[in-house]
Amino acid sequence: MLRTDLPEIITETLPGPKARAMIERRAAATPKAIGCPYPVVIKRGEGAMIEDVDGNKFLDWIGGVGVLNIGYSQPEVVEAVKAQADNYFHGMFNTVTHEGYVALAEKLCEIAPVKGAHKKAFFANSGAEADENAVKVAKAYTGRPNIIVFSGAFHGRTLLTMSMTSKKAYAVGMGPFPDGIYRAQFPYYYRNPEGLPQEAAVDYYMKSIRDVFEQCAPANTIAAIVVEPLQGEGGFIPAPIEWVRAVRQVCDRNGILLVADEVQSGFCRTGRMFATEYWKEAGIQPDIISTAKSIAGGVPLSAIIASAEIMDAPAPGTIGGTFCGNALACAAALKVIEVMERDHLADRSLEIGRTVMARYTAMLEKYECVGDVRGLGGMVGIEFVTDKASKTPDAALTAAIIQECARNGLMVESAGTYSNVIRFLAPLVMTDEQLACGLDILERAIQTCSAK
Repeated sequence: MLRTDLPEIITETLPGPKARAMIERRAAATPKAIGCPYPVVIKRGEGAMIEDVDGNKFLDWIGGVGVLNIGYSQPEVVEAVKAQADNYFHGMFNTVTHEGYVALAEKLCEIAPVKGAHKKAFFANSGAEADENAVKVAKAYTGRPNIIVFSGAFHGRTLLTMSMTSKKAYAVGMGPFPDGIYRAQFPYYYRNPEGLPQEAAVDYYMKSIRDVFEQCAPANTIAAIVVEPLQGEGGFIPAPIEWVRAVRQVCDRNGILLVADEVQSGFCRTGRMFATEYWKEAGIQPDIISTAKSIAGGVPLSAIIASAEIMDAPAPGTIGGTFCGNALACAAALKVIEVMERDHLADRSLEIGRTVMARYTAMLEKYECVGDVRGLGGMVGIEFVTDKASKTPDAALTAAIIQECARNGLMVESAGTYSNVIRFLAPLVMTDEQLACGLDILERAIQTCSAK
C-alpha cells in the first residue's frame, strides 16, 4: 500500500520517460515563472507518499508547502467532499446561506486563540487573500491607513501581499507597490549583530518598530502589526515569546491590532492546532488570525478570525467573494479538523518534531556546513552555511542537497532570506519508518554534497 511504502526509484533517470514527456508539455503550455525544480509528475498520493507516472515512489516532506498536514487522500475527507458534491458544489455566501460555512465558522471561533469572548470568522480562498482581508478588517476597525510588517516576511503574491512580503525576488517587475506598508526587523537570533548580548536582543529588535513610528508613520496611524508566529519563507524562524509580548504591549499602548499570519503554521503544524496557542499559554493573544494551507486538506480555503467587534467593522460589500467559503472546501475543512482533534495530530507533530530536532542537532554538531536548527513541533528548519564561524549562507549547497534528496526519493524544499534553509513540512500522518528513512536520505545527501 502506497500509504505505508518507502521511497523507491525504479527508472534509470529522473524524470522517467513518461514524466519527462509531461514536463515538456508543461513547459510548452504554462509560464516559466511558476517554476518547478523537481523531476516529479504525480499520478497518485497517499499519506506522505507520492507515486509518479513512471512508478517511482517519493516521500514528500514538502506537503504542498504545508497544505497536507493530514496527508494525501485522507479517506474520510475524500468521503466528506463526495457527500457534499452529491448535494451541491457551491452556494455563494454573499447571496445564499449554506450550513457548512456557518458550522465551520462556529468551529473556528471555538478553537482559534484570538482575543474576545464573542468571535466571528469568514472565508476566502488562499493565504494571500486571508492576509489581505485581515489588513482590510484592521483598517476598517481602526480607521487608520498603515501597517507594519517584518524582514523575512512572506504574506502572498497579490499586489498588497507581495508588497508586505520582504523577499523582493517574489515581486520582480511588479511595482509600483501600495503605500502605507512599513518594515521592521524580525528577531532572527542566529544572525544577531556580532557582539549583541542575548539579554539585549528584544530591545534591539523592538527599536526597529519604534524607528518606524519616528521615521515613517506615527503610531496613531498604524492599523496593524502583522506577524508570522514562525516565519515560513523567511527561514522557519520562531518569533520569540518575549519579543511577541513586547509587540503586544506596543499594540495595546497605541491602539494597534496584532495580526497573526498562521497561513503556514496553523492546523497542528507546530504541535498546537494554532501556533498562537503558545502565545496564549504565555498570556498573549492576537486580535486577528489569518490561516489557510492545511485547513481543508488540499481544497482551496482560507479563514480570518477575530472578535465580533472587529469583524463587524467593515462596510457592507467590502469583504466576501464568489468562491469564498465554497461548500466542498467547508465540508473538507470540517472533516479535517475533526480528524486532527480525534487522532491527536498536534501531539503527533510534537513527537515528529522531537525526532527531527534530535537528528538535526546531531548533524549540527557533526557537519561544518550546518549552521543552525530551529522550529516548533513538526515545523523545523535546518540552515546551511559555508562554515560555522562566518555563518555565510550557502544557497548552492542547499540546492545541491535538495536535488540529491530527490534523486533518492525524498522531496524537500528550500526557504530563507538567502535560500539556504531546508524546511520540514512533512505530512503528520507519515509512519515512523518513513520518518527514519527520510532522515537517512537527507543526511546522506548532506554528506555527499558537502564532500564535493
